[in-house]
Amino acid sequence: MSGKSDTPPEQKGYASSPCMAAETGLYGSQPSAPQEGAEVARWRKSERSRLRADRLAMTVAARQAAGAALSGHLRQLLRTRFGGAGGRVISFYWPIKGEPDLRPLMAELHAEGAAIALPIVETKAAPLVFRLWTPETQLVRGDWNIPAPPPGSPMLSPEITLAPLVGWASGGFRLGYGGGYFDRTLAAVSPRPFTIGIGLDSARLPTIFPQPHDIPLDSILTEAGERFAKPGS
Repeated sequence: MSGKSDTPPEQKGYASSPCMAAETGLYGSQPSAPQEGAEVARWRKSERSRLRADRLAMTVAARQAAGAALSGHLRQLLRTRFGGAGGRVISFYWPIKGEPDLRPLMAELHAEGAAIALPIVETKAAPLVFRLWTPETQLVRGDWNIPAPPPGSPMLSPEITLAPLVGWASGGFRLGYGGGYFDRTLAAVSPRPFTIGIGLDSARLPTIFPQPHDIPLDSILTEAGERFAKPGS
């Protein structure tokens, strides 16, 4: 894959700078043991709130443009890395809280022969379950009121999994919603799926202060293109 870069472009006008060092007092001064874990957790909670507010403040047009650009980059990555989506099992996500909307691409790839899955929390504090989605699937309200395939839908084992990003950092690290479900799932499943983080370029952080449970992703895509690719992937 070409065109990879870890250098962020100029920040877009619809979001604030991803570096809040002055406000948090954490970046540039690593937390010290034994408070490190608690301090990092408080910092992450603050950053989640800030980044989600920035995302929700985007205009509808800006959000649609980001989703369209991300869909194009994802299609290109699938073509380059996997020879296309046909015959693959790919887990998407149902967008919530201003997340980039890739649902049109879900339908397109389904029509091209991909099996599309959606992740579901069926047991608290357990790995995610992936169930088949098609354009005809009658969705039900799942955990956090997120639409999901019904319990009778076939379970799938994705070869490729998309992980929505609240924030992201170099090295493939993801700041999610704090439930730990994606990390728990990646640690449990074998073979592990190729995992692609999907988020906004403005959500880049200098670091997430990785903890032992944080599992780096294989790739990170934003509306600017592929921003991280795991060496050898």
